[in-house]
Amino acid sequence: MNIHFIAIGGSAMHNLAIALHKKGVTITGSDDEIFEPSKSRLARFDLLPSKEGWDEANIHNGLDAVILGMHAKADNPELLKANKLGLRVFSYPEFLYEQSKEKTRIVIGGSHGKTTITAMILHVARKNGLNCDYMVGAQLEGFDVMVKLSEEARFMILEGDEYLTSPIDRRPKFHLYKPNIALLSGIAWDHINVFPTFENYIEQFKTFIGLISSGGTLIWCKEDEELQKICPAARPDILLLPYSWPEYRIENGITLIRFKNQEVPMQVFGKHNLLNLNGSRLVCNALGITDEQFYASIQSFKGASKRLERIAGNEETDIFKDFAHSPSKLMATLKAVKEQYPEKKLVACMELHTFSSLSQEFLSHYKGCMDMADRAIVYFNPHAIQLKKLPPITAQQVKKGFDNKRLEVFTDSELLVQSLLHETWHRKNLLMMSSGDFDGLDLDELAEKIVTRYA
Repeated sequence: MNIHFIAIGGSAMHNLAIALHKKGVTITGSDDEIFEPSKSRLARFDLLPSKEGWDEANIHNGLDAVILGMHAKADNPELLKANKLGLRVFSYPEFLYEQSKEKTRIVIGGSHGKTTITAMILHVARKNGLNCDYMVGAQLEGFDVMVKLSEEARFMILEGDEYLTSPIDRRPKFHLYKPNIALLSGIAWDHINVFPTFENYIEQFKTFIGLISSGGTLIWCKEDEELQKICPAARPDILLLPYSWPEYRIENGITLIRFKNQEVPMQVFGKHNLLNLNGSRLVCNALGITDEQFYASIQSFKGASKRLERIAGNEETDIFKDFAHSPSKLMATLKAVKEQYPEKKLVACMELHTFSSLSQEFLSHYKGCMDMADRAIVYFNPHAIQLKKLPPITAQQVKKGFDNKRLEVFTDSELLVQSLLHETWHRKNLLMMSSGDFDGLDLDELAEKIVTRYA
């Protein structure tokens, strides 16, 4: 087969390109800009376009298919030519479904925890010799790529994002996968540029439940208020499996889960991660993995990249980075660190980076989200607001939205770094939270400077 990728540099797109290349498919691609780590990873497999930009010459009758990335626009010249030639044009999720429609599809959905739950399932499956195809939204330790496609695997495990499918398909991605086994971790309003009301956002999850195959299974978190309303109303032919937290305790910074009169030590922590763990356990059960096998395997799981990831530390301080950016994620992450390290103060810094978080009308949803921090910091770059073509916001508006008089607001990443380096880190932890990168801030370097100073 010969497949061309329009916008090959995307996080998901370049991983799919590599997965198909490994499968023996001839891949070409184009993009108007490609950043790291996509650039190096594409180059490693000789898939990096020789030049940036779009070129109609890339599209010809010798192609079996074209895969369209979200980064491209509806008037992309390559897309227009593909349509003119009558070529098959797939969105990323459409193509994944095509590749997995004869397999048992497991789709992990929800506003939070999707990547971690998917990563947990894949970790346990690998430990138990279960061959699975997959698509996950982060680079995982021990896995070369974020997408794997094969002929042999009976199962396809998909992280089910509710964001849009492509520039020409406004359906949420997870509506296209038609799961045999589905998991929903919870619902907290996000992507307000696409779903302008909370009711509209919830409708996407109701639709997702309705797309579960006949005789399928829905695993859902019964601690989530919104799921309590919609999951019990699922079709009668769907098996409902609600989950909550396992029994646990914390000793010397280690979370111990109670299982059959034994205590199983975990490398991840936080009540939200224990919910994720119990949800992934039920999925693994559905794949034929016993509880005994699950707990024996999950002990070595260190977490997904940027999901409450410890990047440095010593006896005085531990530094974590996390993907948290929405109100519910911030609260869950802060609570996890405070519960795990009650004897240490917490400096928490989050970046307003997404369309929702940088919108004036959404700021009020952050009320109280940073209250658990002993020092609370919010960072945003006014230029990012301009790029998203949003009205400007001020530090005063941010403080009002968070309703925290102690909140510090920075708009210059260098000043933020200077402030953190001048902090006294005796018996204090640092938590850096963002779906972005604090405008290129090297968190590992910052963490190393802090830890070295207090070695």
